[in-house]
Amino acid sequence: MVEISPNADPPVCKVMDYKKFLYEQKKRDKALKAKATKVVIKEIRFGPQTDDHDYEFKKKHAEKFLKEGAKLKAFVFFKGRSIIFKEQGQILLLRLAQDLEEYGKVEQMPKLEGKRMTMFIAPKK
Repeated sequence: MVEISPNADPPVCKVMDYKKFLYEQKKRDKALKAKATKVVIKEIRFGPQTDDHDYEFKKKHAEKFLKEGAKLKAFVFFKGRSIIFKEQGQILLLRLAQDLEEYGKVEQMPKLEGKRMTMFIAPKK
């Protein structure tokens, strides 16, 4: 005797092979897991003093990632004493967010974590 739905009133039970029940439940769970969408996160790395050409090149890649449906993690990496250019890094990330506004929306505003300033952009459906 296998309990099918314990929350029902009265609880629903069925007479069947327990191993078969477990097998079918495992099979159902596996099918649900296969249908679930996997979130892909692509990263783009900038320096605090990234040049315009490099910025445009990386922006083009970011557009492609967002069009494919992947989330984008853009970050500015500060090496050594370049941490004094925090404002430049933030301006760079906000400019990227503004340029990619039609492809995705900002999920997390630029935030400084150690030596890197990170921002997440999710694709628009």
